[in-house]
Amino acid sequence: MTLTEQLILLQAPNPAAAENGRKLWKKGSFSALHRTEDGTLYWAECAGSGKNPYQVSIDWTDPTAPVCRCSCPSRQFPCKHALGLMFQQLAGGSFELAELPREIADKRAKQAARAAKKEAEGPAKPKKPNTAVQKKKLAKQLEGLDMAERMVDDLLTSGLGALAGASAKTYDKLAKDLGSCYLTGPQTAFTRIALAVRRVQTDPAQADAAYSEALRQLIFLRSAVKKSRDFLQNKLAGENYSAEDTVLFEALGGVWRLEDLQAIGSVQANARLVQLSFDVSYDEAKREYIERGWWIDLDTGRIGQSLNLRPAKALKYVKGEDSRFGLLEAPMLCLYPGEGNRRIRWDGASSRPLTPEEQAALPRLAQPDLAAAVKAAKNQFKNTLLPKYLAVLVAIGRLGRIGDIFLLEDPAGDRIVLRDRPEDGPSHASTGRLAFLPEEVPAGSALFGLMFYDEADHSICLPPYSIVTQPEIIRLLY
Repeated sequence: MTLTEQLILLQAPNPAAAENGRKLWKKGSFSALHRTEDGTLYWAECAGSGKNPYQVSIDWTDPTAPVCRCSCPSRQFPCKHALGLMFQQLAGGSFELAELPREIADKRAKQAARAAKKEAEGPAKPKKPNTAVQKKKLAKQLEGLDMAERMVDDLLTSGLGALAGASAKTYDKLAKDLGSCYLTGPQTAFTRIALAVRRVQTDPAQADAAYSEALRQLIFLRSAVKKSRDFLQNKLAGENYSAEDTVLFEALGGVWRLEDLQAIGSVQANARLVQLSFDVSYDEAKREYIERGWWIDLDTGRIGQSLNLRPAKALKYVKGEDSRFGLLEAPMLCLYPGEGNRRIRWDGASSRPLTPEEQAALPRLAQPDLAAAVKAAKNQFKNTLLPKYLAVLVAIGRLGRIGDIFLLEDPAGDRIVLRDRPEDGPSHASTGRLAFLPEEVPAGSALFGLMFYDEADHSICLPPYSIVTQPEIIRLLY
C-alpha cells in the first residue's frame, strides 16, 4: 500500500477535519509511534485537551478502506487524530516496530468470523408480506386520495386568490391527515401550500413567488391523485407494477430499500463514479437537510444523484456526507426507478485518486450540443411527477458575457443563459463565480449544471455548478 496525501483527503469526512489532522501532525502532537512489521497497523498517542493522551490506530488490512480507531469522543469518522496519524505516517516518522496488540488481533478475529458467518448464511431470505396489513394500508391510502382530490378541486375552482384569506392551519391539518393515510408525498405538497399561504399573508413582496409555488404543488397533486388511484387499485387487486407505477410509488411517499431495488434488478455491477458537484439544502416542508451529490458514471456517461437525508430533529444520529474527490468504485450500484437523473445508492464502496487518463476522459462524456440537452429537459418537464430540473454535462465552445448575463456557447454555436435557480437561494449562487476563473477555459472542457425553466424569462436556463477540464474539476458550488 502506497500512502498519498490524496488518499488521506479521500478518507476525511470534510476538508476541515483533514486540515485539523494536518495541524496536529505539524505541531508534533503524536508520541509513542509504533507499527507492525507487515505495515498493516500504525498506532500512537496523541495529546488532547484532557490529562491523558488519546489512543489512535490505523488498520490498513484493507488499503482501500482503513479502519480508524481513537479513544476521543468525536462523532466524526475518521476523527482529526486518525487523519493526523496518517499525515504522520506519510511524513515518514520514526515508527518503532512492535507486535500486533492483542485487542486489535481480537477485533480482527471477530470481524473475520462475522464475515465468514455472513458468507455461509448466504443472502437473507425475503420476508413474506402480510397481505392483510397491506390491503388495510392500500384502502387507507385510497381514502386519503379522495380527501386530497376534494381539496385540490376546491382550490382550483375558487382560484389561487383565495389563499390570501385562507387559514394555513386548514392545510396543516389536511397534511397531518394525509400522513395518517400513508401518503407522505401529498402530505408534503399540502405542507408547502400551507407555507405559501403564510408567505402571501405575511410578506406581500413574496406573494407572486408564493402563488407560483402553490400552483406547482396543485399541479403535482392533481396529477398524482388521478394517476395514483388506478395504481393503488391495481396493487389492491394484486397486479404487477408498470414503469409508470414506480414513479407513482415515490410520488405517494414510498421509500425504496436496497433489497427492494435488488429484487427488481435495478442494479449495476462494478460502477465507476466521479462526483461532479455537492451541495446541502434545507427543506422547510420536510424539516430536513438534504445532502446531494451529483455523479457521472465513467463507463456510461449517465448522471445520477445521491441523497443523504438528515431530519433536523435527528442530526446527531445521522452521519453527514461531504464532497468526494477521486474515483468511487461500487461493486453493486442500486438505481432508483424513474427517468432523468435517477437516484443512486451503494452499500460498500472504495475510493482512490483518478488517473490522468480517467480525468481526461470526463469532458469527453459531455453532451456535444445544447439543442439535444434542451429537448431532453423539455420532455422531462412535461411530466408533472418528475423533477423540474435536469442535470447535464455540456461541451463548452466558449464562455462569454453580455453585460451582466453569462452565456455558454456549445461547439456548434448554440447558446444558453447561465443563471442561478431562484429556488436555490443566495447560498447556492454560483454563476457570478465564473468571473473569478483564473484564465480562459481550455478547449475540450465541459460545464455541469441543472437545466431549469425560468418562469420570469420564459426560457430554459443553466446554473453552472462546475467546470470539467482534462486536468481537473473546478467546483463553482460549494
